[in-house]
Amino acid sequence: MAMAKNKTLCFTCNKDKITYLCEGCLKNFCLMDLTKHRQILNQELHHIITDHHQFKQIFNEQKPNSHDLSLIDQINQWEKSSIDKIKQKAKDCIAIVVKSSQTFNDIEKKFNALSEQIKQIHKEDEFNEINLNYLKNQLIEITEELNNPLDISIQQDSQPFINEISIILSKKPKFNKWKQDAITVAGGNGKGQELNQLQCSLGIFIDKTKNIFIADFWNHRIVEWKCNAKQGQIIAGGNGKGNRMDQLNRPTDVIVDQRNHSIIIADSLNRRVIQWMNQNQQILIKNIDYWGLAMDKHGFLYVSDYRKNEVRRWKMGEYNKGIVVIGRNGKGNQLNLPRFIFVDEDQSVYVSDWGNNRVMKWRKDAKEGIVVVGGNGEGGNLNQLSSPEGLIVDDLGQIYVADVGNHRVMRWCEGKEEGEIVVGGNGQGNQTHQLNRPMGLSFDDEGNLYVVDSWNHRIEKFEIIL
Repeated sequence: MAMAKNKTLCFTCNKDKITYLCEGCLKNFCLMDLTKHRQILNQELHHIITDHHQFKQIFNEQKPNSHDLSLIDQINQWEKSSIDKIKQKAKDCIAIVVKSSQTFNDIEKKFNALSEQIKQIHKEDEFNEINLNYLKNQLIEITEELNNPLDISIQQDSQPFINEISIILSKKPKFNKWKQDAITVAGGNGKGQELNQLQCSLGIFIDKTKNIFIADFWNHRIVEWKCNAKQGQIIAGGNGKGNRMDQLNRPTDVIVDQRNHSIIIADSLNRRVIQWMNQNQQILIKNIDYWGLAMDKHGFLYVSDYRKNEVRRWKMGEYNKGIVVIGRNGKGNQLNLPRFIFVDEDQSVYVSDWGNNRVMKWRKDAKEGIVVVGGNGEGGNLNQLSSPEGLIVDDLGQIYVADVGNHRVMRWCEGKEEGEIVVGGNGQGNQTHQLNRPMGLSFDDEGNLYVVDSWNHRIEKFEIIL
């Protein structure tokens, strides 16, 4: 960058100062704004380097490996075995053809022998009925053999003689990755109750248009942030802590029933589940200590009760008949402070078992659950969790859990002994690559990951790497 000789207008502060020309964008900046401009360029370079490292990792993971070489070995073995089979079959067929051709030689030998016998008898002129009958029968026998030769031909089977093989090319299941530097899409303006602020939020729901619904725990309200909005709008509560129908008291989770455009809220300290529809409120369930909510594809509502250590299921419209689907019914069904829940397409129920530092899964109608994440005590190793909260499961059955105490989001495949860090895990902090006690989790339709960064009072969006 070259120094200008006279004072000119700074592009950023719009003041006449000694400026410096940026040879990249061809704009003039004063020294202070030039420094800021360079910082922005450095940040962009940092993002490019991060994306480069992520691509390199993905590229290395997808390079041909020993598995591909073993496939070539299998093809070579198939070729050898097939050739050996063909050679053996040809050898057997040749032997049959050779043997069948010997029949004519045998007839000729018998005919020559018979000729000699006839000559001998005729020469010696000594024969009787017995000799004549013998000669006659011999001649009949070789005549029948000559008139009934074997019909030799080659028949090709319609069924393949060897096992055919083919190469099937299919894409491996895509294990998504996300940029490690997040974009703040809600809050991020310090702790507070203004419309551009949040305060220790917990649950989250993303609708089809990427609008974000947030259980703003300490502000006793549900806030909706439109996609790309600079501030949210209160759609439930926000009238102070209380138990009136227009009030909430520490809401922990929220879901949107998109069939009737209502929101359903776990109003925890009021011990009720409440539905808001067009500013009209209705108590659906009461006198239970709720935390997490979920709804399956059939419209059944699931609620975790952190005092009774159980999960109940209600049919919409029949809230006096809740059924315990997970509870204290012996080994394999025990929970310790269940928090968030998730129900998949098969109606399997997943629950973050907060007090046991694990995630449990119950298949539909199962009598006992299984540990699918953690269960190895509290800790920060890849086979451990620390106070798990938010929970989602993708279409491949991979389980994502907010590992609160370790300030990270983990992904586990059922049956694996260890998980992997998806985002966070860089210590407790408020930088774009850090989290501070993450809570709720959600995906949008494009696969971007949203994390409630609770103690940073913001919602972070981690963009998927395509």
